[in-house]
Amino acid sequence: MIRERTPFPTSALVPVLLAVFASPAAAQAPVIDRSDDSEVVYRSESVGEYRVVTVVHELQDPWSMTWLPNGDMLVTEKPGRLRVVRDGVLQPDPIGGVPEVHHVGQGGLLDVALHPDFNSNQLLYLSYSKPNADGSQATTAVVRGRLEGGLLHDVEEVFEAQAWSDAGGHFGSRLVFDRDGFLFITVGDRTPSSMTPNIPREEHPAQDLTNHQGTTVRLHDDGRVPSDNPFVGEAAALPEIWSYGHRNPQGMAVHPETGDLWQTEHGPQGGDELNLILPGRNYGWPVIGYGVHYGGTPIHEGTHREGMEQPVWYWTPSIATSGLAVYMGDRFPDWRGSLLAGGLAGQRIERVPVAEEGEGYRAGRLERPGLLMGFGRVRDVREGPDGYVYVAIDDRTFGAPTPIVRLEPVD
Repeated sequence: MIRERTPFPTSALVPVLLAVFASPAAAQAPVIDRSDDSEVVYRSESVGEYRVVTVVHELQDPWSMTWLPNGDMLVTEKPGRLRVVRDGVLQPDPIGGVPEVHHVGQGGLLDVALHPDFNSNQLLYLSYSKPNADGSQATTAVVRGRLEGGLLHDVEEVFEAQAWSDAGGHFGSRLVFDRDGFLFITVGDRTPSSMTPNIPREEHPAQDLTNHQGTTVRLHDDGRVPSDNPFVGEAAALPEIWSYGHRNPQGMAVHPETGDLWQTEHGPQGGDELNLILPGRNYGWPVIGYGVHYGGTPIHEGTHREGMEQPVWYWTPSIATSGLAVYMGDRFPDWRGSLLAGGLAGQRIERVPVAEEGEGYRAGRLERPGLLMGFGRVRDVREGPDGYVYVAIDDRTFGAPTPIVRLEPVD
């Protein structure tokens, strides 16, 4: 089970962060050699040289990836395709049975996860932006189906968020199973227009427990609500909610040894967060935080308030956090136990070592200037079954082919 801890306060780190990200060295991509299009060599202060090898390159807007027991890689493409990469070759036919998606803005086919007992039940889970009947609105939804013969059978919906909006952003949509077999789902705040200086911040939907906007949801594998969820039995709260006060959490991972649930939250202009997610806690959006509106106008009343959680780490300026992994492999032993957080605008992976301190956690020194710096917009980060780090690269150019790459130590 997740242990309750008080996150380490980080307000004193703002000057350090600003100094690091403002330095010229931080903006330089440490490329050693790019003589071969299929391989790039970088240098890391922790492990020395590592190579970036292209695994597959002809994907369109890859959002997430996972591996089947036979070694095949599954990749979601936002337009609505679930693809198979076998022995480094993208198979021509996508997997059938995927539901219709609302491919607008940040919406589309998003995360993919295997049931913990996939070997016996063949169940696969997909999160996506679900359109309403006329396509004017969408919400975050999760389905599961049995994967056999290149097709999803018996597809059923296990969750539909009460987060309908005509906005094309902030779907959240990360999926993880914890060690007890519970399914966690992130739902973004859906960019509500009510977040203006004239509306009390406390009335923002992410602070309202009667909807799923800006929440982490916890369910049984079939969509039933666990009886020990923190808001079960409360008339003014939805029972699926595990935590709330989030903006757009697009990275989530369970530490395989501690069971702790970690999340990266995509902030506005500044204020991306790394949070330890605890049941029933309020993570403050938009009442408190470390960012501003695009353009520089204020959002928050401050950075702290009693009853609202502090991040274990935050990024100012924003790196536009995306996928998150806990690295536990032996290919990069110096990275073991670190969190690997992807950045879209930051075009890098942040390696965040975390350590217990008293009743909470603190983040250690981040590796500068970041891993894979300048290679491209990092959409997802995963540790593969071979212990290497796999990265899905995002591209702003609609329809442009984009790759999945693999990080390997040179020595």
